[in-house]
Amino acid sequence: METLEQTFNLELTEEQTLIKNTIRDFADKTVRPVIMEFDESQKFPTDIMHQLGEMGFLGILIPEQYGGAGLGYIEYALVIEELAKVDPSLALSVAAHNGLCTNHLYTFSNEELRMKYLPDLTSGKKFGAWGLTEPSSGSDAGNLCTSAVRDGNNFILNGTKTFITHGGVGETAVIMAITNKELGKKGISAFILEKGMEGFIVGKKENKLGMRSSDTTQLIFENCKVPAENMIGNEGEGFIQAMKILEGGRISIAALSVGLAQGAMEAAIKYSGERQQFGKHLSEFQAIQFKLAEMATNIECARLLTYKAATMKDDGVPNTKEAAMAKLFASEIAEKAANDAVQIFGGYGFVKDYPVEKFYRDVKLLTIGEGTSEIQRIVIARDLLKD
Repeated sequence: METLEQTFNLELTEEQTLIKNTIRDFADKTVRPVIMEFDESQKFPTDIMHQLGEMGFLGILIPEQYGGAGLGYIEYALVIEELAKVDPSLALSVAAHNGLCTNHLYTFSNEELRMKYLPDLTSGKKFGAWGLTEPSSGSDAGNLCTSAVRDGNNFILNGTKTFITHGGVGETAVIMAITNKELGKKGISAFILEKGMEGFIVGKKENKLGMRSSDTTQLIFENCKVPAENMIGNEGEGFIQAMKILEGGRISIAALSVGLAQGAMEAAIKYSGERQQFGKHLSEFQAIQFKLAEMATNIECARLLTYKAATMKDDGVPNTKEAAMAKLFASEIAEKAANDAVQIFGGYGFVKDYPVEKFYRDVKLLTIGEGTSEIQRIVIARDLLKD
């Protein structure tokens, strides 16, 4: 069994530190002033995403030959964490673009498809969507209904995908559909679709509790004609591909959770040092100190789990259990941190003039997306008991 010491080095490299500082500065100067404008309007931050593309942060995991930055999961986690400290909604968009659509294309496509689609995605000229979830199959991802039937040189897709990040603004989408119903999960295949294809319809945009500027819609396929060469990998490999992509996605959601929790804690520390009650600053009360101490300890534990899973991923070490542990623990402690931060703010935590109100709304998605907490526990237990 791999030990923490064998797989994880706490010290960031000079390049990693530069990346961390660069994205932190960008988030503080460019993102922070407009957070509530985008949250209230539910408008997707197109210009900010384009800037991130120009900076190389929309192709983090993709080699330079396809226009990417050629970096690893540690760098990816650092970027997501720093963005999430300021705006978890933007961090979610960056994570979905990098870790789902773009990474699926790179990991499992042939060279022709990579060269055709990746440069526009890694540069931010186009945004990517990824479609697995359906109205009747959320956690039961293998029970999807979207069908893909061969018709000469094309596949004809019919079905509906729901809760699709970038479903409205994305122009390139990786979609899972069943090509052989008799084979169940082994009959699911993955396809690259482009907005504008015949029968590709953008459906309802969701009006969400949190993560409101991250575009989330339904996608509907009505006799959608997709060239056969747009199948990713071989027929029947789609479900396995999706599970591998979600494994990496759990690392990004863990990093997002760490960043959100850190942002909530920093806001609570600042406020508790300014607000006075009964002639004392809130930070002088032991009840507040204990909340902050627990937040800090949980955040550090979550960060270590996340960086360990990221390091294992970069080293090619199997990390299904570790990614699930990081996602489970980080998302649940983020939920608690956001809740405690609102409690420390008191009534002011309930209004939109202060940042913890948004953290509180945004955080709930993290125990649901990329596999619920319940699914993570199943994954962890299955790994523990497999022998």
